[in-house]
This record gives sequence, structure tokens and C-alpha cells, in this order.
Amino acid sequence: MSENQEKTTPETEAAPKKETKSKTSKKEAALLSEIETLKEEMAKEKDTYLRLCAEYDNFRKRTAKEKADIYSNATAKVIEEILPVIDNFERAIAQSEDQGFNMIYTQFCEVLSKIGVTEMKAQGEKFDPNLHIAVMHIDDDNFPDNTVVDVFQKGYMLGDKVVRPACVKVAN
Repeated sequence: MSENQEKTTPETEAAPKKETKSKTSKKEAALLSEIETLKEEMAKEKDTYLRLCAEYDNFRKRTAKEKADIYSNATAKVIEEILPVIDNFERAIAQSEDQGFNMIYTQFCEVLSKIGVTEMKAQGEKFDPNLHIAVMHIDDDNFPDNTVVDVFQKGYMLGDKVVRPACVKVAN
């Protein structure tokens, strides 16, 4: 062999391979680092997305509830304004024998029941300040304590909501 030609020995062949492995492992490490960074960013974005979805869902539910409440409150307000007419019909029926009043009153009550308005049962019930207004108290041993003895003005409910509490006389 000539002087210019180098002998290839296992040692000389290994040196470039180590350098290649070193470069490859640095690239792999950089790629792995970049992958981890991307995974973290993706996790953050997913978290943001899920929070946004939950926020939107809560907004949707809240607006639907508010819309239902607005409808319920408006209906209750209209019914509250109509109830004195019902009271006057009842007074007219008590004073007159005209069947026209009875027919109109019955029709009015049917319409209210279709809407979901119900009359509260108060007579003989236990006094409930959420449903009744005590305008008079009596001491009577014939009735248990806190019992509604007489109803001066009927109470009405729209579903579970009190439209007008009943005005009652309560036994002490």
C-alpha cells in the first residue's frame, strides 16, 4: 500500500459512525422536545376548547331558563290582573240567578285551567305564610291551632308559582 492510502481499521471506521450517531441522537432529542412542546400546546388548546364548550352550554341553558321565566312571569302578571274579574263574577253569581253569569264564569275557569291556573285549597288547611295571608285571627277551640277557618279571597297558582295568595281567617 502506498503512503497516501490510509488503512481502514475498525477504529477509523467507528469514528465517523459515532459522529453520525451523535448528530442523530441530537436530532431525535430535538424532535422529542418539539413533540412534547406540541403535546403541551395541544393539551392547553383542548382544555380551552372544553372550557369554551362548557361555557357555551351553560349560556344556552341559562338563556333557555331565563326565557321560560320571562314567559312564566308575564303569564302570571296577566292572570293576576284578570283574577279580580273572576272575583266579581263569583259575587254576581251569588247575588243573581242569571244563568249567563254562570256560563261566562264556567268558561273563564276552563280557560284558566287550560293555561295551568289552579285555585288553592285553603279552607281547613294548615296556615302557610307562603300560600296564605292572614287578615284575621280568632280564638276558637273547635279548630286546631294555625288552621284556616274561613277564606275571604281565593288564592290561585300557576303551576308551582303563587299568583295570588289566599286571604284567610286563622284559628289560634
